[in-house]
Amino acid sequence: MTTALATQNDDQLVEVLGASLYPTGSANSIKLVLSYCRAAGLDPMQKPVHIVPMWNGKLKCMQDVIMPGIGLYRTQANRTGQFAGISEPEFGPMVTAKFDKEKIEVTYPEWCKVTVRRQLASGHVGEFTAVEYWLENYAVKGGMEKSTAPNAMWAKRPRGQLAKCAQAQALRAAFPELGALPTAEEMEGKPIDGEFKEVHQSTSVAGQEFSKLDNDTKDMLTRLADDVKTPLNDSFAVSGDDDTSIEIRERLEAEAFSKYEAHKASMDSDMQTAWWALFASNERSAIKRIGKTRKVEA
Repeated sequence: MTTALATQNDDQLVEVLGASLYPTGSANSIKLVLSYCRAAGLDPMQKPVHIVPMWNGKLKCMQDVIMPGIGLYRTQANRTGQFAGISEPEFGPMVTAKFDKEKIEVTYPEWCKVTVRRQLASGHVGEFTAVEYWLENYAVKGGMEKSTAPNAMWAKRPRGQLAKCAQAQALRAAFPELGALPTAEEMEGKPIDGEFKEVHQSTSVAGQEFSKLDNDTKDMLTRLADDVKTPLNDSFAVSGDDDTSIEIRERLEAEAFSKYEAHKASMDSDMQTAWWALFASNERSAIKRIGKTRKVEA
């Protein structure tokens, strides 16, 4: 940490980081970020790690997981003094496939190849190439229909997301001392599975409240959350600034927020808190933004 940050107590740091770099993170999750950075000797103001909300199928709620960002891998590789460059991503042929019983059509690159170069002790420059396939990396949309289509980010940026995965894999191959943890960019939007062990249990109030509920109530809240998430995530996938795109986004956002308000009104305060745990950080931010816009318009 920097000298300036070292002079501040944790409460001050949490306030600063929450207001700037992690606006949707809970105080406890930001404290986990501070602990991670202290243990690794990192400056939290450089945002070397991310708070990634991930769906835990066993607990049926979102959990905050602290993960390194691709930027941290690049920085650490450069600090070795042996980083000799990285290639531009090379993409395979574009493939068009249908998901969810032929209902959704998506076009994506079949694979992406990235090469990282490292200066070896012998004086030679070693090349470490990673080839990652889109179908093996993309995050599914999921939801109430258990959709197998890509989520909003992977649908909107199929090349960009895959390139980050290939780059992370190549960096780990060239610099194994960086560690074997997946990056936030690789895991965002994916559920926690049995193979991933580096998980911090959610310490947010919402997560704690949700974990106390019986299974029937959890299932009910999950269905209500999915009812909101479907139009909201569809709005994320609409790109473009033309009038038609803007109109579609606004219609989908209005539909999502109306459902959110209607479902929320049927719950008491504790249930509302628990329900909030089911929304990812980008979904929470969107709901808050839409709500503020509506208040201003009113």
